[in-house]
Amino acid sequence: MITLYGIPNCNTVKKARQYLSDKGLDYRFHDFKKLGVDADTLSRWIDAVTLARLINRQGTTWRALPDADKARAEDRAAAIALLMEKPSLIKRPVLENAGQVSVGFAEADWAERLQA
Repeated sequence: MITLYGIPNCNTVKKARQYLSDKGLDYRFHDFKKLGVDADTLSRWIDAVTLARLINRQGTTWRALPDADKARAEDRAAAIALLMEKPSLIKRPVLENAGQVSVGFAEADWAERLQA
């Protein structure tokens, strides 16, 4: 089962959801702003895509962080705690399918990954 993680009002997440629907792919949507993301899941994502790729350093949430919190993002354990506190710092969307994890939405990559 495909699981798509994100925030429903994010434009990139909207595009990803539309892509999955247009391709007729069944998926479960996990709103990590409302439901959160646990440490084990974040750790699995970091192992799959790296911490640097997982943290959205372009968004307003990152820019509003105090320097002390930005420094926390460099240490794996501290970054996991930070991402649990502020899931808006996670680059969106996160797609899990058949044990694979990808971050962000690029139609060509998804077509290959999902064979859609």
